[in-house]
Amino acid sequence: MGGGVNRIVRVGATVRRPSGPWTPAIHSLLDHLHQRGFTQAPRAHGLDPDGREILDFIPGQAGHYPLPHYVRTDSTLLAVGTLLRNLHDATVDFTPPPDTAWYMPARGPAEVICHGDIAPYNCVFRDGRLFAFIDFDTAHPGPRVWDLAYAAYRFVPLTGPDNDDFHLPIAEQARRLRLLADAYRLCEAGREVIADTARTRLEHLVCHMHEQADAGNAAFAQHIAAGHDQLYQADAAHIAHHKVYLTDALR
Repeated sequence: MGGGVNRIVRVGATVRRPSGPWTPAIHSLLDHLHQRGFTQAPRAHGLDPDGREILDFIPGQAGHYPLPHYVRTDSTLLAVGTLLRNLHDATVDFTPPPDTAWYMPARGPAEVICHGDIAPYNCVFRDGRLFAFIDFDTAHPGPRVWDLAYAAYRFVPLTGPDNDDFHLPIAEQARRLRLLADAYRLCEAGREVIADTARTRLEHLVCHMHEQADAGNAAFAQHIAAGHDQLYQADAAHIAHHKVYLTDALR
């Protein structure tokens, strides 16, 4: 939900990471994606003797902060919108296993299976071009715009002037938000709510961070100690302040 919250190790051509109650659903989802021809995601290979899940290692570069130039380009933004649309379309007929548990709660209307954390650090790039999405742990049923709104926050990005990660003037944010929406082929109803959905999404993220920290999750506690929750709150306020302007740019 913000990068760096899981212990992941590479073993040969695979990666191993902690499993959880949600792992069977995620593995079933990854199998389904490949069956539907969506190959820009890792394959799942069950669990190892230590109970860790086994996934394909996808060679390339993850988009870690500070972001390299190629992650900030219009071409990457367009690629994110297109690939996310393809991902969502491939999940429309996905039937979760019985007694499915998701790491993140389902959100209605459950139009697709959302990735849950479309951000540069969960993308693999090759030669400066988007190649794949990774880290599907936060996948859950939800509306298309719920996923796209967070991708917009991370890639447009819809950040306030105090966010040093990547900030652009509001006119440029509006232009790039339109590019992303067009690449995704977002419907009119989605365009009317994507800005406000991005704000809501950040508010949910802050609540999740505090819930996890209160439950003893050291990684989220570190994020809060570093002020990440305050940064998300400031960015949510920025989106709320410019909601009308951003929405008008999509009409």
